[in-house]
Amino acid sequence: MEMKKLPIGVEFFEHFKRDNFYYVDKTGFIRDLMNTRGSVNLFTRPRRFGKSLNMDMLKTFFEIGTDPSLFDGLEIAEDDEFCEQYMGRYPVISISLKDVEGMDYQVARAMLGSAVSEEAGRFGFLLGSDRLTKADKKKLNRLIEEDFGEASSLYHSLRLLTQLLFKHYGIPVIVLLDEYDVPLDKAYQNGYYSQMVVLIRSLFSQVLKTNKNLYFAVITGCLRIAKESIFTGLNNFKVRTISDIDCAKYFGFTDHEVREMLRYYGVEDRFADVKEWYDGYHFGKVDVYCPWDVINQCDKMRVRIDSPMESHWENSSSNAIVRDIIEKATEATKAEIEALISGEYIEKPIIPELTYTDLDSRDESLRQTYLWSVLYSTGYLTDFEEPVGKRHKLVIPNKEVFQIYQDRIYSWFKVKVTGHTEQWQIFCLALETGDARKVQSLFNDFLGDSISIRDTSVRKEMKENFYHGMLLGLLTAEGRWLVKSNVESGVGYTDIMVEIPAKDTGCVIEMKYAENGHFDSACDEAMKQIEDGEYVTALRMKGIQTIHKYGIACYKKCCRVAYSLLK
Repeated sequence: MEMKKLPIGVEFFEHFKRDNFYYVDKTGFIRDLMNTRGSVNLFTRPRRFGKSLNMDMLKTFFEIGTDPSLFDGLEIAEDDEFCEQYMGRYPVISISLKDVEGMDYQVARAMLGSAVSEEAGRFGFLLGSDRLTKADKKKLNRLIEEDFGEASSLYHSLRLLTQLLFKHYGIPVIVLLDEYDVPLDKAYQNGYYSQMVVLIRSLFSQVLKTNKNLYFAVITGCLRIAKESIFTGLNNFKVRTISDIDCAKYFGFTDHEVREMLRYYGVEDRFADVKEWYDGYHFGKVDVYCPWDVINQCDKMRVRIDSPMESHWENSSSNAIVRDIIEKATEATKAEIEALISGEYIEKPIIPELTYTDLDSRDESLRQTYLWSVLYSTGYLTDFEEPVGKRHKLVIPNKEVFQIYQDRIYSWFKVKVTGHTEQWQIFCLALETGDARKVQSLFNDFLGDSISIRDTSVRKEMKENFYHGMLLGLLTAEGRWLVKSNVESGVGYTDIMVEIPAKDTGCVIEMKYAENGHFDSACDEAMKQIEDGEYVTALRMKGIQTIHKYGIACYKKCCRVAYSLLK
């Protein structure tokens, strides 16, 4: 039997059966939604947690003319009475706003018009309906031809579609709006937020408020945008954020689902690695993995079982929010980031409803609260335990997200240090000439103004890697040097190797974490490792005459440097 393909980037439900993709069964969501729904239902989840696929699953299940065989063998198909009542019974309008963006408002508005027009085109058969008047058909034709000359015509477009579908079928319409907050995010970044708020608010208000042609609506996004901003006047509104229990298990993979996938592809021995890297999110009372990560990493491991773990979720976004909070961190915020990257939790109030303009608040305390709330809502932080009211104990979910913070800290540290040109040049000269005392003094100054790892239960190797990365970033900023990390040399791998071609000089650097501040023993261990591992071999083989050996021990925001010269 042919093994199923892994569904990387597959967002259309029908493709799973048609093209033999592996499917983690989330069809129970359909029944749970119907049993708990409101008239308008908003689900907020971080990106890459299956929102779009679930929305297309809903469309496929409810839409008139669906193929029932697409659900054969899945959980929902076992409920004959439910399927008889709901499957293939309703007209469905389904629009994704994920591509609605532009450098200015006019472009973004045109993109939204295109999305509406494309969906209207699916109902072109209504032009032949004997239940629609000539005026109705003229209005539909304008939608299909993307004729939105007047602003009000776009505002009214989705409501008009529900009216026409109800006229034709005599059945109320289900409306699905995916990634509703993407246009707002792009508008905020490009300076036309207020205009986009008016457009989205008008569009949503028309179709969702007091619309007798609407059966119910489902909306998804990353953030819960304040009701006063977008959903003004909607009293039929039901929200399920990542803190809510209802339907929590349908976004993300559970422990059991990940084990089953890895077992199917014969890579179950890597379960512990997958758990460390991609688990750790807490939605309601359910612990979940990021599906995008699990699927992409499983695809790597099925080809080569010992494939190194990679960051997949990280590479699908700019992670600008993490950069912003680190670059603008106060001393208090730095201490909180240190707690997080050291494996501790921080306690913060989380504001459930946001507007993007809140991120620019002049009240620093309020602005920080909004930033932490966005980090929580978008998956960069998760609950350590069940929250009490608005107070949440927040932690970094897993190793992949830890690395996002770490990389942004490295970038910020590098820019900050090298921006002080004179000190930076003195540091480079000291390293190049073997002035270990000056290297130690300046590196201590740099660390003193940085973010560090606390002395916690985080593994020693992770602490060493953190300081290793900080120093590596500084050294690579010196463009005239050849800087390599974890280089094979002698009988082992040296942490950092530096070649200075113009001076026929090299440096071998071994980093250690000084547990409990025991600098001397950590430095001795580093220097011994350089000697025992014969780490100078690679430089010697290149004919480099002067080699500086540095053993650097770090603890919190302090360092100690041991040194010897090989000539």
